[in-house]
Amino acid sequence: MDINGFLIAFVAVIPSGITGFLFWLLEKKIEKRNKLEDERREKLQAKADALEKARQKNELLTIQAVGASIMLGEATARAVQRIPDAHCNGDMEAALSYAAKIKHDQRDFLYTAGVTGIYGEVGA
Repeated sequence: MDINGFLIAFVAVIPSGITGFLFWLLEKKIEKRNKLEDERREKLQAKADALEKARQKNELLTIQAVGASIMLGEATARAVQRIPDAHCNGDMEAALSYAAKIKHDQRDFLYTAGVTGIYGEVGA
């Protein structure tokens, strides 16, 4: 091979080498951007998970507070009923009956929701 053939071959290789290098740089830039995007997504997901966990804890505490309030109301009503001088009309019995009904409805709902959450929808 003479010098002219070598120069022609060398000149033919240079553009493809430059193109390959530029594509390699572009690929590295895309990988870096994807890595940053993945890290950002992971942080957002972790934050969303923490918020969901806090919301669930708040929901549980609210349900427990409602149960405690009903229990306190029932205990107070029963104590007042035992006072000889307290003239309780039918409102006290109606309130006790309503509180018991709501307590049982809530309990049934939570049982159903728990079983559905564990096993999925019945008949699905």
